[in-house]
Amino acid sequence: MEQRGREAMRAQMRWVRCVAVAVLLWRVTSAQLKYTVPEEVREGTIVGNVAKDLGLDRSTLKDRKYRIVSNAAQPLFRLGENDGILYVRKKIDREEVCERSTACVINLKTVLENPLEVHYVDVEVMDINDHSPRFPVEIKTLDIPESVLPGMRIPLKAAKDPDSGPLSVQQYKISTNDHFRLEIKDKDDNEKIPILILQKSLDRETAKSHSLVLTALDGGKPHKTGDINILINVIDVNDNVPIFSSEKYSVTLSENSPVGTTIIKVNATDLDDGPNGEVVYSFSNSVNQRILNLFEINDLTGAITVKGIIDYEEKDKYEVEIQASDKGSLPLTSEKSVIIKIVDINDNAPEIEVTSFSSSIAEDSRLGTTVAIISVNDLDSGLNGKVLCSIGEDVPFALSPSLQDKMYSLVTKSTLDREKVSTYDIVVVARDAGQPALSSERTINILISDVNDNSPQFLFSPYTFYVTEGNSAGASVFSVQAFDRDDNENAVISYHILRDGKDENKLSSFLSINSETGEVSALKSFDFETVKSFHFQVVATDSGSPPLSSNVTVNVFILDQNDNAPVILYPVSSNGSAEGVEEIPRNMKAGDLVTKVRAYDADIGYNGWLLYSFGQVTDHSLFSLDRYTGQIRTLRSLTETDEAEHQLLILVKDNGNISLSATASVTVKLVEPKEAFAASDVKSMTKVDQEDENVTFYLIITLGSVSLLFVISIIVLIAMQCSKSTEYTSKYLQETNYDGTLCHSIQYRSGDKRYMLVGPRMSIGSTIVPGSQANTLVLPDRRHTSGEKGPVEGQEVGNGTDGGLHLCRYGDERGTSESIMAAPSGNRSIGRRPCR
Repeated sequence: MEQRGREAMRAQMRWVRCVAVAVLLWRVTSAQLKYTVPEEVREGTIVGNVAKDLGLDRSTLKDRKYRIVSNAAQPLFRLGENDGILYVRKKIDREEVCERSTACVINLKTVLENPLEVHYVDVEVMDINDHSPRFPVEIKTLDIPESVLPGMRIPLKAAKDPDSGPLSVQQYKISTNDHFRLEIKDKDDNEKIPILILQKSLDRETAKSHSLVLTALDGGKPHKTGDINILINVIDVNDNVPIFSSEKYSVTLSENSPVGTTIIKVNATDLDDGPNGEVVYSFSNSVNQRILNLFEINDLTGAITVKGIIDYEEKDKYEVEIQASDKGSLPLTSEKSVIIKIVDINDNAPEIEVTSFSSSIAEDSRLGTTVAIISVNDLDSGLNGKVLCSIGEDVPFALSPSLQDKMYSLVTKSTLDREKVSTYDIVVVARDAGQPALSSERTINILISDVNDNSPQFLFSPYTFYVTEGNSAGASVFSVQAFDRDDNENAVISYHILRDGKDENKLSSFLSINSETGEVSALKSFDFETVKSFHFQVVATDSGSPPLSSNVTVNVFILDQNDNAPVILYPVSSNGSAEGVEEIPRNMKAGDLVTKVRAYDADIGYNGWLLYSFGQVTDHSLFSLDRYTGQIRTLRSLTETDEAEHQLLILVKDNGNISLSATASVTVKLVEPKEAFAASDVKSMTKVDQEDENVTFYLIITLGSVSLLFVISIIVLIAMQCSKSTEYTSKYLQETNYDGTLCHSIQYRSGDKRYMLVGPRMSIGSTIVPGSQANTLVLPDRRHTSGEKGPVEGQEVGNGTDGGLHLCRYGDERGTSESIMAAPSGNRSIGRRPCR
């Protein structure tokens, strides 16, 4: 038992001696030191005095070849062979040497010879905050349907910071917004993951996109940060990507092009319908801020315009990435590159800006009225930046310099008239004083607004209208029209008839005018036989304030229509019917006058020209009827065998387009010559007894009238002979109760001269034929036609008994004429009438 104990004791002692020898040997042949050094220190920085720390003799270091054993091509440290000091050989980047390591320790192996000694030196490189957090991308675009409910979590890629430990990313922050909040998730490797959480529902109609800024902060003091822009598009479901019309877009642009210059217009189409087919344009997310400052794109038209100052010396070409997106619920996008090549020119031309502008100015504006305020600017300096502004001389405007430099007022210099020029395009020219001079222009469109300075004007003055009698009451008969050189309300014209109560305008009460169109309607039917002409005034008034007006005289002439049928004057029976009885002796010869049918027509012209014809006759071989005079004559001598009584029906009709007619019935009785004279004497005695009391009175009146007419005729004849005038044209007197047959004016002719007399109950166009009886007035008949020739004997129209006047019509191959002949009071013989 004791022996085993002693053996165990000896074994334990041997183990202790071995350990002590080993420790002693380690101290002699091996030692280990540890140093720390910050990263990024300069080359040659002292890390530590290894020889001193190991207790080595500095004088033997070089002989013993003290060195660092390393396999690296370019060691980070070097050991001084004379002093045993450890130096930094080159700049140390901890993130490069110890990537993703929490502690960065570099193990160095140093060796001494004679005797051999190995010493280990650990150098820990200390981290400094020399890096900022950085996200994988600068812009992150998220498409989130608006139907997503609050609480949706969107993990985002974490920012990276090459620094380690507390100097790496420690926290995240997000910009203030109403819809999203940020949550941070810690991973096992101390990495922090940002999570975007929707806390309020999205509404695409309210906001199509949201822009957020996510900021990562490290643990340094002060903090270093890194940002990422998060663009959140609120989208709907959609298909069919917009397709650009061209595979390649390339355009040139002059430098210093004015802001707003259209560079190119791209076009893309989408096969979808409705909002999903509407294309909007924008720059791609990859476009940098520099391009965004120089150019802008119209999201609706695709027009790329100049936004900033283009300088060729800065850059001669730009590649702009554009994208076309539809408006569907889930927008689809296509991208295209636009190459913009800048063309170099002499730069910095003057710039013109209209700071205040009135697009319209009233034509009655006073001189000196300000229309626009114009400012000019030139980025150059000195003479090159001195700008003079001017406009054309042929416009009623001028540029007035302002007290402020490079400011001008565009003012009126002369009166304006919109009716002459309604708009002006004022070209403002700005020119600098450089060599060569640069200039720029800008067009200002000025509208001249209207004032009511023009009265309405009628197309004709006066108006003359011809209206056929018998018009429909209430129907439009004619219209007047006026125009106004003003504009808009000032040119809206209304019409009315001037009713001043004067006798000459009394017929205007039977007229009505449309106030808008100027159409005149007659409230009653006109009758030529009652009124032949009249006039009235129409007033045209505009709608200006105050209104202006003008008037015009309207002359209206009534045209005759065939609206009166012939009236039988003879024969007329006691009951008023056109029936008569004529008794003729049997000894009458061929061509003797049996009787004469007398008639008249109230119309004039062809409408009042009467023709006579037989409607019915018992013996066509016995009687003839003159178609112009109405005279009934015998065609042959009467015989004893002829019937004693004959019935004649005479048709009298006018020559209107639609002829009107009347009939007369004449009964001709053949009697012995003695019976005929006896019957005539009986009639005469009976009439003499009835009129014996008045015959003297009528005779005096007749003789006085004829004498007065004769004296007036002689006086007028003498006056006309003394006149120097070679011819006088008659003017017919107007009479409101003119009956179409008789008138108050008569004419007479002496030699080559024609004269007019005015007397009672004389026919139109009467003439006194020299060489005829003094009581005969001849009327030229204007109703003769070329086809009706031959002499016509006198046709008695009026009643010529007892010294009365007979209206007789004559005709030959040149026409027919009428005359008024005085019948002697004692002429009562049958078959012998005053008209021959």
